Parts: sequence; structure tokens; C-alpha cells
Amino acid sequence: MGHLSTSERVDAAKVICNNGQVTQVIFSDKNGKLKLDNSVDGKIDMDVNNNDVKAGSLTACISENGKVGKTELNDPPVSTFIGPKILGVQFLAPLKWDKIIMISLLHFTFLYGGLQYSFRKRILGTLWSLFMGGCAGFGVTAGAHRLWSHRSYKAKLPLRVILMLCFCAAGQNTLYEWVRDHRVHHKFSETDADPHNSKRGFFFAHVGWLMMHKHPEVLRRGRQLDMSDILSDPVVQFHQKYFIPLKLLFCFVLPVIVPVYFFNDSWYWAMMTEMVLRYTFSLNFTWSVNSAAHMWGTRPYDKRIKPSESIAVSIVAMGEGWHNYHHVFPWDYKAAELGNYSLNITTLWIDLFAKMGWAYDLKQPSKDLVRRTIAKYGDGTHPEFGHHSSEVPMPDQATEDR
Repeated sequence: MGHLSTSERVDAAKVICNNGQVTQVIFSDKNGKLKLDNSVDGKIDMDVNNNDVKAGSLTACISENGKVGKTELNDPPVSTFIGPKILGVQFLAPLKWDKIIMISLLHFTFLYGGLQYSFRKRILGTLWSLFMGGCAGFGVTAGAHRLWSHRSYKAKLPLRVILMLCFCAAGQNTLYEWVRDHRVHHKFSETDADPHNSKRGFFFAHVGWLMMHKHPEVLRRGRQLDMSDILSDPVVQFHQKYFIPLKLLFCFVLPVIVPVYFFNDSWYWAMMTEMVLRYTFSLNFTWSVNSAAHMWGTRPYDKRIKPSESIAVSIVAMGEGWHNYHHVFPWDYKAAELGNYSLNITTLWIDLFAKMGWAYDLKQPSKDLVRRTIAKYGDGTHPEFGHHSSEVPMPDQATEDR
């Protein structure tokens, strides 16, 4: 997709220029569709679409030498952000019925297929599903999360390509959307600006947030983020440009073809296993970090915040469940203090790639800073340290000083 046609009305827009050239255009049309175009030398070469914006109003447009230089966007008032009332239940946000239907059908089919599944009859198919699930998880945890969202380590081109392709196998949103939402989540955790605010309940934090339009604060804060590092990465640019074919190929097509042609599996069970069972498990494992790891568990590093340490989530999410630690030290490439690879398989893989030289500049806080943080803010459940008085930077300040 490229520029808007002259017949298409623009109700909201934001244009960012660099040296007289348009580098980024964000606008929403009359139907509330948000489109992000990244331009180089005035040519738009990619876009990202979603339906999370209700159109605001274009209030100012400044141009220089015939080129758009700046526009300003008025956000729609928060007071108008309200959902429908269904069977006496008032929803707090407008619903996305297409997502509700798709996610519901996926889970009903998951239950139907799960009741019929036989591990003994499909040993190779099951092992293939576990392999694909691991690849998809690695793309999310080591790629979208620890590399692109938090920049907790650096990766050379071959590893970034592997991570991007593995992320495609997870079948989630684009890398740009994933990183933007996650950065907003960390910066405004458990507020209206948090895309999956756990204060709105387990279901909302787990999957409900995908079934509703984003709160205006999420959109406002998201537009304030500096995403230039993501947009400038050629691997991410390629992913954004060919997102749909890449997602279809690596999440659905290839995972189904392999068991059919190499393991003599039936098309029905190959599709049921890869397109439904493995995919549903993968999604819920990722979602559990937003829900369960923000509600249940200990808080040995900072008792003042909701993210918690969850062994169960760490197991299914490849080490992402040590969430209290992660929110205090988000730049740590391990996303945990623990060095036990069995509960943090993502760290094992990053360390292996580091030995190959493909991952480097692995960031970690000092052990002294961790100790002092535990002593001052922890809930007393850390196995090694107890409470004692000590001065330590606030978690936010520690993040800024990394």
C-alpha cells in the first residue's frame, strides 16, 4: 500500500520529516484505520495497518518548498471511548468482532482437536510441533522481546534474520506493533496506557485486549515513543514489507507441508496440529506473561509493582516468567537473575550464539545493584538476601542509567 488516493478523506495525520524529506507518515481514514508509512527520500516503501484508532482531526499542516513539513493531530476525547452494553454487561471499550470470532473459533477448534489427538500415533508429528513451537517461542523471546524491544544485546545480521523468521512462525502481530506495544507496556505498566493492563482483570490482560480497541492513552503514548531504531533495521523493514506472506509461509504452510511429505502424516492432522494445536499453545504461552506473570507469584525485587516471579510461566514461555526481575531490570539479556538454563532456555540459546560471535554486547546489571534493590524494595522472598537498609536508585532511574 502507498499514498492515500485523492478521493480518500484523511481525518487524522501525523507527518515526520527529516531534511525536507518525509520519513514517516501516520494517518487514519474515515473508517478509523491507522496506517503507518515509512518513507526514504520521499518514497513510501512500507505500511502497517490496524483498527485501533478512531479518527481525530487534522488541525495544522506546515509545508516547506511544496513538501509537507509538520502536521498536528487532535486525539478524540477519552470520554467518548466506551464499548457496547450486551446482556446487561457494559464493556469499557469498543469491541473488535472479527478478532472475537477468530480467536473464539481457534480455541473451540483447539478443544475439538485436542480431544481426538493421539501422541502415540503421531510421535514424529508431535516432535515436529515441539520443534516449531520452540522456534516460534525463540523468535518472540530472544527476538521481538529481548533484542528489538529492550536492546538487551546486539545481534549480527544472520542471527537477526533467524530471529525474524522464527518470529514469523509465531503468527503474531508485526515486529513494529509488537515492540511498540511492549515498550508502552513497560513505560506505563498497569495504567490506561498499558495495552494489556492487568488491573482490568486476567481475561483482559491475557487475550481480551486483542478483542477490543486500544484505550486512547495507549495510542497517545505509543505515538510518543522513539521507534527509529526499529524502522531503521533492514531486517525489520523486510519483515514489515512482506509480513503477510512471511507469516503465512512460516507459521502455517511450511509447518504443515513437512509432516505430510516427510512423516507420511495426513493433511487433516498436519493442519490440525500445526495450524490449531501448536499455534494455540504458542499464543497462550506468550499471553501468560501478560496475565499470570502480572498477578500471581512473589516479588523479591520490587514489591511495589504487580509483575511477579512465576516458575510455571517461565517453563512454558522459555524463561520469560521471572517477571518481577524483568520489570526492574528490563535491559538484562537474561530477563532473569537465575542462571538455570532449564528454566530459561532463551538465555541458553543467546549464550550459544554469543560463543559463535553472532550475539554480543550482552547487557546485565551489576550484582551489587541487584543486591541493593532486593534489600530495599523486595518482599523478602529472595532465597539469598533479606531486608536491610541501603540506598538504591529507583527502578526507573536504574533503567535510565543502564
